[in-house]
Amino acid sequence: MARNALRNGPPEPGPAANGAKTTPQKQAVENLDRVIHERIRLGVVSALAVNTSLTFTELKNLLSLTDGNLSVHSRKLEEAGYIVCTKSFEGRMPKTEYKLTESGRLALEKYLAHMEALISATRAGSR
Repeated sequence: MARNALRNGPPEPGPAANGAKTTPQKQAVENLDRVIHERIRLGVVSALAVNTSLTFTELKNLLSLTDGNLSVHSRKLEEAGYIVCTKSFEGRMPKTEYKLTESGRLALEKYLAHMEALISATRAGSR
C-alpha cells in the first residue's frame, strides 16, 4: 500500500498531522512534478530538450538503458503529454522517434525553476 502511495505521488499538502507547520522546503519537495523528477524520465526529457528528436536506440545508448526500461519511462512521459512518439520504417527496419512537446518543454522549465528555488531556499536556511 505504501508503495502505491509513492508511485502516485504525495498526498495533497495540508496541515501536518502532528500540528507542525509545513516548511517552504518541505512544501517545495511535495510539489515537485513526479513525472519528470524520476531520474530516467528527467534524462529523457533533458536529452530531448537539446535535440530536435532522438530515436529509441539513440536515447537508449545515450542514457545507458535497457529496451524495457526506456519503453516504460517513455510511455509514462507520453501519457503525461510531455513527449510524442512516432513509429515508422526506414527500409524494412522499424524506427521509433521521440520529440519533446511544448507541454514537456514548459514542464521541464517549471521543474528546473522549482529545483533552483529549492536549492536557494536550502542554502539560505543553512547560513
